[in-house]
Amino acid sequence: MAKKFKLKAEELKPLATGRGACLATDMILVRGKPVGFMYREEPDNEQDSGWRFMCGLEGQDYMDDPDNLGIYDVNTIANYDPTIIPLLDEPPGSVFERTPGAANFRPVDDWTPPED
Repeated sequence: MAKKFKLKAEELKPLATGRGACLATDMILVRGKPVGFMYREEPDNEQDSGWRFMCGLEGQDYMDDPDNLGIYDVNTIANYDPTIIPLLDEPPGSVFERTPGAANFRPVDDWTPPED
């Protein structure tokens, strides 16, 4: 079944171009939830930015289903939630979260990425 994205391709603006690919959940791209949790790993390849974006409501079963995730250009995610843009230059190992209703992200220092 094809995904029905919240934004159409022609609605995307050049907000954060040239930053590579990222992993993001359908909660953001299909359901239109704002980014609530983001972290940056060492990139997997030269196209990968290392960024991973979630809304923060995804449970383990949701994350374990590859149909709920996709690889997108970072610019696409910036169009869904422009508040991520100031953090995109942070190095691998960076982790940020935003509580529901909050305007700004805060750094997280007690979380480690899942093992592949």
